[in-house]
Amino acid sequence: MIIGTVKEIWRFPVKSMGGGELRSAAIGPLGIPGDRGWALYDEEAREVRGAKKFPALLQCQARYLAEPSGGKIPNAEITLPDGAKIRSDDPEISRKLSALVGKKVTLHPIRPAEDSEHYRRRLPEDPDAMTRELRAMFGRTDDEPLPDLSIFPQEILEFTSPRGTYFDAFPLHLLTTSWLADLARSNSGARFDRLRFRPNLLIEPSDKSPGKREQEWCGGELRVGDVRVKIEMPVVRCVMTTLPQGDLPKDPSVLRTIVRESDQNVGVYASVTGPGTVKVGDPVELV
Repeated sequence: MIIGTVKEIWRFPVKSMGGGELRSAAIGPLGIPGDRGWALYDEEAREVRGAKKFPALLQCQARYLAEPSGGKIPNAEITLPDGAKIRSDDPEISRKLSALVGKKVTLHPIRPAEDSEHYRRRLPEDPDAMTRELRAMFGRTDDEPLPDLSIFPQEILEFTSPRGTYFDAFPLHLLTTSWLADLARSNSGARFDRLRFRPNLLIEPSDKSPGKREQEWCGGELRVGDVRVKIEMPVVRCVMTTLPQGDLPKDPSVLRTIVRESDQNVGVYASVTGPGTVKVGDPVELV
C-alpha cells in the first residue's frame, strides 16, 4: 500500500552541522554513504560531542569535496558562522573549531568499531549529577518527564553512537510533513521547520492532513524507492530542536510543544533491511 512520496533527501557530512539535499542516494546497511562521516571529539571530556554541548555547530555548514564511496569518508569543506571556509584536512581545522566551541576539540572521520574508547559515553556516576546531565542533554524542565532510556538500544547507553558510526541510534531518520503540520497546529507561533529535526528522508504522506503518521509504522517495514527499511523506534527529541540555525531563531516553545503534545517524539529511526536507491519523488509503501 503506497502511503506517500519522498519529498526531500538529506545528508549531513559533519555531525551537528548543516548538510545538503540530494536528488538521489544509494542506501546501504549504514544508510546514506557519508552521512555523519565526521564528528568532533572533546579532548577534555574524552567524548564525541555535537550541538547538545556545542550549539555553535548548528551555525556551520558542511559539504563533501568528493562523493563517498567504498566505505571511505572523503574530506569535507566546512563553512564557519562568519562565512570563512576551511577543509577537514587543513592543519588549522581543530584549532579553529576549538575557538568556535570554546573547548579543545579535534575533528575525526568515522573510526573503526573496534575503537571502543573513541565512542565511549562518559556519564556522571552520581545519580543526582546524572539526572542534571540528562535534563540538560534532553532540554527538559524540572516539571517535565525524562525520556524512558530503556527504549534505546543498549549500546547507545554505553557509547555515544553505534560503534563505527556517528549516528545517534540508527542509520536512517524518517520524518513526515504531516507530523510537522500537527505540531504547528498545536503551536502556531513556532516554526516547526524540518531543519530543526535533521531527517534523512522527508516524506509527504498521501493523506496530507496533520497527524503523527510515523507512529503507526513502528515495528513494521517500508519500501522507499528500491530500499526496504524496518521502522525501529520514535526519535526522542532533545535541546537541539530549540537552538538557532540559519534563519531559525532560538525557540524553547518548540520542545515544550513536543514534550506536551507529541510524547517527546518527532519522526522515527529505521534500519536498512534491503539496500537500494532512493530518489526524490519515489513512492513510500507500507509492506
